[in-house]
Amino acid sequence: MLKEFKNFIMTGNVIDFAVAVIMAGAIGLVINGFVSDIIMPVVGHFAGGLDFKEMKIVLDAAIPASEGVEAKPENAIMYGKWINAIINLLIVGFVMFIMVKAYNKTKKPPEEAAPAGPSDNDLLTEIRDLLKK
Repeated sequence: MLKEFKNFIMTGNVIDFAVAVIMAGAIGLVINGFVSDIIMPVVGHFAGGLDFKEMKIVLDAAIPASEGVEAKPENAIMYGKWINAIINLLIVGFVMFIMVKAYNKTKKPPEEAAPAGPSDNDLLTEIRDLLKK
């Protein structure tokens, strides 16, 4: 059983999948950083200085206690984080589209099949006709 497991793990598909998962995680972190640190400040600037992360609808305000400590934390719908997530998804989708498109360009076009000759039935019919003559 251990030998079968070793053979399974060492097959190319499992290793390729593991590399793909690790690379996807790394690319996800890079794109997240790009969106939140570069794209969103630019979008916020052109949207009148908005910071999407802080956009929210407060359902219940925080209740402060003595000395600045909150007795009850704020309850809010953080829709700005959701907007960030949607923009992140669009950018990730676009980057993946560009990567797949570039990868497809590197693949060789399929070779055209040789023109098909006459079928077996055609050859047999031709032989029959020649024998009749």
